[in-house]
Amino acid sequence: MESRFFANIILSIGVLITTASCSPVSSVQMIAGSELHGSHRWEGNIRIAGDVVFAKDSSLKIQPGTVISFSEAEPGTDLFQDHPHFVGSELIIKGSVVAEGTPDAPIKFTSDNSVESPSPWGGVNIMQSPDARFSFCIFEGADSALHIQESKVVVRQSLFRSNLVGLRFHSSDIVAEHNNFIQNHTAIRFHFGSPVIRYNVLKDNRKGLFITSHPRDFLVSQNNFVNNLDYQVVLGEEVNEDVLLPGNWWGTTEVKAIESTLFDYRLDSHLGRVRFHPIAGSPISTAGTAWKP
Repeated sequence: MESRFFANIILSIGVLITTASCSPVSSVQMIAGSELHGSHRWEGNIRIAGDVVFAKDSSLKIQPGTVISFSEAEPGTDLFQDHPHFVGSELIIKGSVVAEGTPDAPIKFTSDNSVESPSPWGGVNIMQSPDARFSFCIFEGADSALHIQESKVVVRQSLFRSNLVGLRFHSSDIVAEHNNFIQNHTAIRFHFGSPVIRYNVLKDNRKGLFITSHPRDFLVSQNNFVNNLDYQVVLGEEVNEDVLLPGNWWGTTEVKAIESTLFDYRLDSHLGRVRFHPIAGSPISTAGTAWKP
């Protein structure tokens, strides 16, 4: 499939792209063959239509202030649609990626406003990447905004807003700290892997944390779970072991009230128990982003 890959990347006026073999340009319509290799730098306003793949030998540096908008896939360019991919345009990273914005110049991953429903983009798909780093980023309007498989990833100081799933991963080494997950259908969804998820705010989502199967060696602590409308935590049908979630704030210290927000053995006897003691006595003051997206 990859050898037949054909994608369009449409870059608006003001974009700067540099690689080992090209010089800066002000306006580009680029047609890429099977995969992109080598070193790349993105800056400015970038529009992606279709599936864009960065190969294992590639590196991508995204500069502060860059806006990456995903348009409806051009005919013949949405070649990867089956799981673990999605229908719609995707940025697929198999090499390394560094997307580090600043509070004054965050990096934004968003949909093209001309296409409202369904969303024109599936997500940023990180696949077997040895190094992926995101900070001061905004992800909005995706199927699964940041989808990670068998990779090493750090996500800090970022906002996930109005996605079907904000952060989704399996079998990966993940650190997710000081992020805001707001008004997604599901804020965080994972199975397997060894994630460290702490100092985040999960607020006004349909589901806060969804653990789908066999969690191992994870730490989920010092987070604020606030008003997640269906459930704060959901255990999937393959999670028959107890899940330890100590030191989080649940919007209350009342045990019965917290239990009513959990989908675990209390609602399905085949599931494990969410063990949430000790309970944080008040909201974690250092949770969430230190900036105002």
